[in-house]
Amino acid sequence: MPRLSEEALEVMNSFPPFSERTGEWRYTEADMGTLQMNIGLKCNLACKHCHVESSPARTEAMSRKTMEECLKVVRDRRIGTIDITGGAPELNPNYEWLIREAAATGAKVMTRSNLVVLEEAKYAHLPQLWADLGVVVIASLPHYVKKNTDKQRGEGAYDSVIEGLKKLNALGYGMGEGAGPDGRTLELDLVYNPGGAILPGDQAGLERDYKERLAADHGIRFDNLFAIANNPNGRFGNRLAETGRLEGYMGKLVGAFNEATLPTMMCRTQLSVGWDGRLYDCDFNQAAELTCVDGGTIAELAADPSASLKREIAFGNHCYGCTAGAGSSCGGATA
Repeated sequence: MPRLSEEALEVMNSFPPFSERTGEWRYTEADMGTLQMNIGLKCNLACKHCHVESSPARTEAMSRKTMEECLKVVRDRRIGTIDITGGAPELNPNYEWLIREAAATGAKVMTRSNLVVLEEAKYAHLPQLWADLGVVVIASLPHYVKKNTDKQRGEGAYDSVIEGLKKLNALGYGMGEGAGPDGRTLELDLVYNPGGAILPGDQAGLERDYKERLAADHGIRFDNLFAIANNPNGRFGNRLAETGRLEGYMGKLVGAFNEATLPTMMCRTQLSVGWDGRLYDCDFNQAAELTCVDGGTIAELAADPSASLKREIAFGNHCYGCTAGAGSSCGGATA
């Protein structure tokens, strides 16, 4: 069953079906550029905007067998990017094994991190591992102002992220070409989420503001900022419904629908794998428990390298979150 409450679903479904607005863009490309792996829902935080409702209480975790099947698909299909997410992916007991094996495929490996987890002694060594393997780090920092981040993530989260970013800079992350070990260029990107039921501001402008403030206040550097809209799913959607604000937020998303974002929707060029191996078009669909139209698992794809990845996309009204304004994706604005 979807994680949204009945009340929230009723509000969501009162708006025009998103699927009727997709036209020719309702299908994926023939080749997938990215395999996104959600390797578990356990997290050291319980953020207000989390669409997959992660928390320390969650126990779901991807098995090594499913990870092996994901990597086989990457090798067989020559998929160029592996995007590792959660939860806090570092909490999966097979995380380090996965990072090493993923890097060995030759694909670009990205890991998403809240960085707060690095304060725990058992994870403090991970930045060095990432640097040694050339992994791209995508770190969440909801805002460059401390009170705004702590409001969304919890007291003390901002200071922890700042310390994590300083450690990454010291290893060469975000410091420019050739600054990492053995002359590697280590990419460090940040993710911004609005503090409430509003659309993100201009991504380029936000990136300039982040770079100026973080450099001036903390001497921190990074490469790119991704502005991601809060998806009306999971914990965030339910909270809006409970406080009577979901209809207003959905109205904003629907009113800001931008047809120009349809060709570049992330679901058209990626395949998302849930912790249990089920296949989705994106991580937001995982939150809605909306599997790929033809169902299927990563095990089935691993067993049949000739099976086509081109498919009709499964849409729901939460998809308005990716097509409002400048668009939104796990890689930021799309238009």
